[in-house]
Amino acid sequence: MRGSREEAAIDAREATRAYAEDFLPEDEPLLNARRRGEEVGAAPIGPAGGAALRFLATLIGARTVVEVGSGCGVSGVWLMRGMPKDGVLTSVDIEPDNQRLAKQAYREAGLSGFRTRMISGPALEVLPRLTDGAYDMVFCDAAKREYPGYLVDALRLLRPGGVVAFDNALWHDRVADADRRDPETEAIREVHRMIRDDDRLVPLLMPVGDGLLCAVKRD
Repeated sequence: MRGSREEAAIDAREATRAYAEDFLPEDEPLLNARRRGEEVGAAPIGPAGGAALRFLATLIGARTVVEVGSGCGVSGVWLMRGMPKDGVLTSVDIEPDNQRLAKQAYREAGLSGFRTRMISGPALEVLPRLTDGAYDMVFCDAAKREYPGYLVDALRLLRPGGVVAFDNALWHDRVADADRRDPETEAIREVHRMIRDDDRLVPLLMPVGDGLLCAVKRD
């Protein structure tokens, strides 16, 4: 009987997570962008995570946003839909093909090309070239081993009151498993620690999708 109750509780939690993930259904441009991203192995942010990005961008009135990893356009569409119509997204990706697919997604979503600036190259080489304090939001969804480095650059790029966000913050349930010691999981744990222990930041870990770790930079 106990096993049956525990199994029922697990099933209920999974059903709740699925409900939350599908609460805001994606439209055709997003679904197409997601399909193309999955086909090339880009693993875009999930629907609930995307909705959270749009919410955050709207909440802070983000006009200038940097994303690290384009997700073939999925995250960019969500972000730009939360930004003012004159807002500009700077998208950094090491894969030119992913950027090409991202541009296709933006066109299909009716988003003007004037709203995006695409930069191709390794993020840890590109981010230091961007202007200090010039951005309202930085979203990171690229090489997990580089997450701590992305945070260092993001804090320099953000204005006071700006937001930094990291996708895959729970990393397929590995972060909470103490036995997991692979470099990607350890790097994500390190960025958790860095954000949690930094007095300049107000942190929040949201269990949406594969986890979204956010922080506001204090004034």
